[in-house]
Amino acid sequence: MGVADVYVSGVGLHLPAAMPVTEVAERGLADLRTIRRSGMSSVCVADRSGPEMAVDAARDALRLAGAAPDEIALVLHAGTYFQGHDLWAPASYVQREAVGGVCPAMELGQLSNGGMAAMELTVAYLRADSSRHSALITTGDRFTLPGFDRWETDPGTVCGDGGTALVLSAAGGFARIAGLVTVSDPTLEAMGRGDDPFATAPLTHRSPISVAAHRALLVEEVGLSRLLDRIQDGQREAYERALAEAGAKAADIDRFVLPHLGRPKMDYQFFDALGIDPARSTWSWGRTVGHLGAGDPFAGLAHLVSTGSLLPGQLCALISAGGGFSWSVAILEILRDPSPTAGPDRG
Repeated sequence: MGVADVYVSGVGLHLPAAMPVTEVAERGLADLRTIRRSGMSSVCVADRSGPEMAVDAARDALRLAGAAPDEIALVLHAGTYFQGHDLWAPASYVQREAVGGVCPAMELGQLSNGGMAAMELTVAYLRADSSRHSALITTGDRFTLPGFDRWETDPGTVCGDGGTALVLSAAGGFARIAGLVTVSDPTLEAMGRGDDPFATAPLTHRSPISVAAHRALLVEEVGLSRLLDRIQDGQREAYERALAEAGAKAADIDRFVLPHLGRPKMDYQFFDALGIDPARSTWSWGRTVGHLGAGDPFAGLAHLVSTGSLLPGQLCALISAGGGFSWSVAILEILRDPSPTAGPDRG
């Protein structure tokens, strides 16, 4: 089933102020070796929750889309880390504050691929009923101690705080979804679990969380080379299938929106594995922000929109991956100038 009749009509972004890596070093938040290896120049640090920032991003995305509240048929919210309250429904909060109405509002997991997973589900939801006009997807995270060390919890990934939003519509928009594919490999699920027994409460085994402890066990089990090959293979399969669905070749892609990971991970998972020129990607901007959990694809798209970097007729690839393991790729055909009425907010 194709996805040619679903469009991106709005995108939004809220980022707090960025902390330069010089300040990170001066404050002893990370050692110089870790900072230099990451290739990051700064990281966004918030004093507000992920859902609150998601609401701000949602309001911008809805304004750009020109979508009325009664036209939103679905609200999906994806977060990677703690959303600010226990036993709480953040998607309903986003709906209440940004949209209102009585449409379904649901939260998704799937870690760093949560935003793109929501995109997959939303496309199917809009296509399933011709009366459904538009849908809102948001992401939001704040990575903070004591549970999460943005520099050390997932070595090689520096996590930043922020909220993002995307409005998809069956009624038109500035970009057509020409291809959208997700690939999953659950045999890598243990990368986030290790051999820890199932616990009865969060942060039972260690605080802050350590992905490295779990990853080491999986590396011992399958071997580092094989593990890296499988991560590359999954990303490559999603990319090639999305290109085929869009009827495009790799050389046809004008801009690449990539996750904001540390430079070594960017090299082996994206630049080298997919043959992507960093200059045609959002890396130079992403390294000033940090990894926004589930929000990198929508954040990068919002950045390209706000800087006037997308032109009619161009193809833009949104590429994402997350623990579990899953990989998603969307190919967007830019139909018109997506200049926003209210640009993405930083501050």
